[in-house]
Amino acid sequence: MEAAVKHPLTLAYIGDAVFSLFVREQLLLVGCEKVRELHEFCRTIVSAKLQAYAVRRLMTDFSESEQQIFLRGRNTSSAVPKSATVSEYRAATGFETLIGYLHLEAENDRKLKLMTGAFEIIFAKLKDDQEK
Repeated sequence: MEAAVKHPLTLAYIGDAVFSLFVREQLLLVGCEKVRELHEFCRTIVSAKLQAYAVRRLMTDFSESEQQIFLRGRNTSSAVPKSATVSEYRAATGFETLIGYLHLEAENDRKLKLMTGAFEIIFAKLKDDQEK
Protein backbone atom coordinates (compact mmCIF):
# COMPACT_ATOMS: atom_id res chain seq x y z
CA MET A 1 0.00 0.00 0.00
CA GLU A 2 1.28 3.49 -0.83
CA ALA A 3 1.42 4.81 2.73
CA ALA A 4 3.53 7.80 1.70
CA VAL A 5 0.61 9.32 -0.22
CA LYS A 6 -2.00 8.73 2.48
CA HIS A 7 -3.28 11.73 4.43
CA PRO A 8 -1.54 11.97 7.82
CA LEU A 9 -4.83 11.71 9.73
CA THR A 10 -5.63 8.50 7.84
CA LEU A 11 -2.27 7.11 8.90
CA ALA A 12 -2.92 8.28 12.47
CA TYR A 13 -6.31 6.53 12.42
CA ILE A 14 -4.63 3.24 11.53
CA GLY A 15 -1.73 3.89 13.91
CA ASP A 16 -4.10 4.49 16.81
CA ALA A 17 -5.79 1.14 16.21
CA VAL A 18 -2.48 -0.70 15.83
CA PHE A 19 -1.00 0.83 19.00
CA SER A 20 -4.22 0.19 20.97
CA LEU A 21 -4.18 -3.48 20.00
CA PHE A 22 -0.50 -3.72 20.90
CA VAL A 23 -1.15 -2.17 24.32
CA ARG A 24 -4.04 -4.54 24.97
CA GLU A 25 -1.83 -7.52 24.18
CA GLN A 26 0.95 -6.19 26.44
CA LEU A 27 -1.48 -5.71 29.31
CA LEU A 28 -2.50 -9.35 29.03
CA LEU A 29 1.17 -10.34 29.16
CA VAL A 30 1.78 -8.36 32.37
CA GLY A 31 -1.13 -10.11 34.06
CA CYS A 32 -4.16 -7.85 33.74
CA GLU A 33 -7.25 -10.03 33.56
CA LYS A 34 -10.32 -8.00 34.47
CA VAL A 35 -11.96 -6.41 31.44
CA ARG A 36 -12.83 -3.14 33.19
CA GLU A 37 -9.23 -2.77 34.42
CA LEU A 38 -7.90 -3.67 30.98
CA HIS A 39 -10.09 -1.04 29.36
CA GLU A 40 -9.19 1.72 31.82
CA PHE A 41 -5.48 0.95 31.77
CA CYS A 42 -5.42 0.78 27.97
CA ARG A 43 -7.29 4.07 27.73
CA THR A 44 -4.77 5.68 30.06
CA ILE A 45 -1.75 4.35 28.15
CA VAL A 46 -3.00 5.35 24.71
CA SER A 47 -3.96 8.85 25.88
CA ALA A 48 -2.47 11.77 23.99
CA LYS A 49 -0.76 13.01 27.15
CA LEU A 50 1.19 9.79 27.71
CA GLN A 51 1.87 9.13 24.04
CA ALA A 52 3.38 12.62 23.82
CA TYR A 53 5.48 11.88 26.90
CA ALA A 54 6.82 8.69 25.29
CA VAL A 55 7.38 10.08 21.82
CA ARG A 56 9.45 12.95 23.16
CA ARG A 57 11.84 10.36 24.58
CA LEU A 58 11.81 8.21 21.44
CA MET A 59 12.30 11.00 18.90
CA THR A 60 16.08 10.98 19.19
CA ASP A 61 16.03 7.47 17.71
CA PHE A 62 13.89 8.39 14.68
CA SER A 63 15.53 8.15 11.29
CA GLU A 64 15.32 11.19 9.05
CA SER A 65 12.41 9.73 7.09
CA GLU A 66 10.60 8.81 10.33
CA GLN A 67 11.07 12.37 11.57
CA GLN A 68 9.47 13.66 8.38
CA ILE A 69 6.48 11.33 8.74
CA PHE A 70 6.13 12.28 12.41
CA LEU A 71 6.21 15.99 11.51
CA ARG A 72 3.59 15.50 8.78
CA GLY A 73 1.26 14.01 11.37
CA ARG A 74 2.13 16.46 14.10
CA ASN A 75 1.56 19.47 11.88
CA THR A 76 -1.83 18.31 10.59
CA SER A 77 -4.68 20.46 11.79
CA SER A 78 -7.44 18.72 13.73
CA ALA A 79 -9.68 19.33 16.72
CA VAL A 80 -7.92 18.92 20.06
CA PRO A 81 -9.77 17.15 22.91
CA LYS A 82 -9.98 18.78 26.34
CA SER A 83 -7.95 15.95 27.86
CA ALA A 84 -4.67 17.13 26.30
CA THR A 85 -2.82 20.29 25.37
CA VAL A 86 -2.40 21.19 21.72
CA SER A 87 1.27 20.21 21.93
CA GLU A 88 0.49 16.83 23.50
CA TYR A 89 -2.27 16.06 21.02
CA ARG A 90 -0.14 16.98 18.01
CA ALA A 91 2.81 14.90 19.28
CA ALA A 92 0.50 11.91 19.83
CA THR A 93 -0.97 12.36 16.35
CA GLY A 94 2.55 12.42 14.92
CA PHE A 95 3.38 9.19 16.74
CA GLU A 96 0.19 7.50 15.54
CA THR A 97 0.90 8.72 11.99
CA LEU A 98 4.35 7.12 12.13
CA ILE A 99 2.97 3.85 13.53
CA GLY A 100 0.26 3.80 10.83
CA TYR A 101 2.85 4.44 8.13
CA LEU A 102 5.14 1.68 9.38
CA HIS A 103 2.18 -0.69 9.62
CA LEU A 104 1.00 -0.05 6.08
CA GLU A 105 4.55 -0.31 4.75
CA ALA A 106 4.95 -3.64 6.61
CA GLU A 107 8.00 -2.36 8.48
CA ASN A 108 7.02 -4.61 11.36
CA ASP A 109 10.35 -4.81 13.20
CA ARG A 110 10.66 -1.04 13.41
CA LYS A 111 6.98 -0.63 14.30
CA LEU A 112 7.33 -3.18 17.09
CA LYS A 113 10.49 -1.51 18.41
CA LEU A 114 8.81 1.91 18.61
CA MET A 115 5.61 0.59 20.15
CA THR A 116 7.54 -1.48 22.69
CA GLY A 117 9.66 1.53 23.58
CA ALA A 118 6.59 3.74 23.99
CA PHE A 119 4.81 1.12 26.11
CA GLU A 120 7.83 0.65 28.37
CA ILE A 121 8.30 4.41 28.84
CA ILE A 122 4.62 4.92 29.66
CA PHE A 123 4.37 1.85 31.91
CA ALA A 124 7.46 2.97 33.87
CA LYS A 125 6.03 6.48 34.27
CA LEU A 126 2.71 5.15 35.53
CA LYS A 127 4.48 2.84 37.96
CA ASP A 128 6.72 5.67 39.17
CA ASP A 129 3.74 8.02 39.56
CA GLN A 130 1.87 5.38 41.54
CA GLU A 131 4.80 4.92 43.94
CA LYS A 132 4.96 8.64 44.73
